[in-house]
Amino acid sequence: MELLDNLALGFATALLVQNVLYCFVGVLLGTAVGVLPGIGPTATVAMLLPITFSFEPVTALIMLAGIYYGAQYGGSTTAILINLPGESSAAVTALDGHEMARQGRAGAALATAAVGSFIAGTVATVVLAVAAPPLARVALKFGPAEYFSLVLLGLIVSIALARGSALKALAMIALGVLLGTVGQDIYTGTPRFVFDQRELYGGIDFVSVAVGMFGVAEILRNLENEQTRTAIVSKVKNLWPTREDRRRIVGPILRGTGLGAALGVLPGGGHVLASFTSYAVEKRISKRPQEFGRGAIEGVAGPESANNAAAQTSFIPLLTLGLPAHPVMALMVGAFIVHGITPGPNVITDEPALFWGLIASMWIGNVLLVLLNLPLIGVWVRMLRIPYQVLFPMIILFAAIGTYSLGFNAYDVYAIVFFGLLGYVLIKCGCEPAPLLLGFVLGPLLEENMRRALIISRGDPSVFLTRPISAVLLVLAVAALVAAALPTIRRRREVMFTEED
Repeated sequence: MELLDNLALGFATALLVQNVLYCFVGVLLGTAVGVLPGIGPTATVAMLLPITFSFEPVTALIMLAGIYYGAQYGGSTTAILINLPGESSAAVTALDGHEMARQGRAGAALATAAVGSFIAGTVATVVLAVAAPPLARVALKFGPAEYFSLVLLGLIVSIALARGSALKALAMIALGVLLGTVGQDIYTGTPRFVFDQRELYGGIDFVSVAVGMFGVAEILRNLENEQTRTAIVSKVKNLWPTREDRRRIVGPILRGTGLGAALGVLPGGGHVLASFTSYAVEKRISKRPQEFGRGAIEGVAGPESANNAAAQTSFIPLLTLGLPAHPVMALMVGAFIVHGITPGPNVITDEPALFWGLIASMWIGNVLLVLLNLPLIGVWVRMLRIPYQVLFPMIILFAAIGTYSLGFNAYDVYAIVFFGLLGYVLIKCGCEPAPLLLGFVLGPLLEENMRRALIISRGDPSVFLTRPISAVLLVLAVAALVAAALPTIRRRREVMFTEED
């Protein structure tokens, strides 16, 4: 009964006119930008983040969530139509989705992605509503030692699931943590790593890092590879799957939903792992495995369902523990903090309308996705024909204006340029910027809880091992680090990401 009352509060909040309007705008903008080749949900949310800072907190977060899953869907549209996935989790969709498009069945592939995403999103939203409150109650028992160990575990697991070299992912997390320490010491106020630059006393601006690393750097990379872009964006028709298609996609959608809901909470790349695992499962149990990679509709239904379910359940660690599962959730943490809200277990009691309104809005957003995207396929197809050289300078200008408007400080715009170039160099060196952002967001939290635990224990480091929950989390962190270094696991990671590429 309590759950029903909470959901009633959530829908009463989410169905307010301004919240429905901005959820619609978020889904529309997210899909519009996410459909551009090479621009995934992280870059989309990073570039559109500044426009939400003048809104009410619940409205801003509802809009950002809409941008996120709108961009997720936009990435699958690009993967199907032109074989350029918006992000790694949509890469598996391209294997069979693009083959279906080449066979003249793009409409069926796009409709399957939409239906699978909607069903998975609905189920995962229910899972989120049921699982979040008890997890938040458990999290309230955590002290500084437990939070330190939990953050450390999250960072190490993100290394194991990161794309490419585990050593490079570790280096990116260390660099992110280092950047997070720039500014005044949290206890003494002593400036650290500021190099006599007064603008750095308050720390490096989160929005500048996000927009630079995931907006400007991605655009530079895509401009470099624009000549490889090939499209088969002829007119899309026959949007509804046939009866045989509908029969074949029921099982993959249900299995993908279950896998995505379970794996979405993993830090680092749970949504990527969910898509890949779903594809592998469907291929293994299929009676027609030879069709996979040649236009099997199950290869679209399963991964897309897993991807969307994981996108919803990745909110669980954010809303209950205050920990981001991946870079988009790290951006959401930044949005919470900008609006004066500390993400974590207290949100459910201190801001119940925001907590439940955000959950309810996810279902509304998924409905809007289905209603919007299938009728607007023609619009997205035409957008794919816009040259990068025309479109991307406008996106960068928009992002720079939005960032400048936050504090009317030109230094933040210079920071975008710096982090954009740094992100581009890192990408060229084979380093993924995503672990860096996780380290940047979680580094201050790691330091604060470590120092707080040591202050309480009078400098005794054994406090992290003598508290049972903290000790278990540290053991899991060590196990994750060892697993990431094992040759078998390393080979499987390499195979996984090679298939995605």
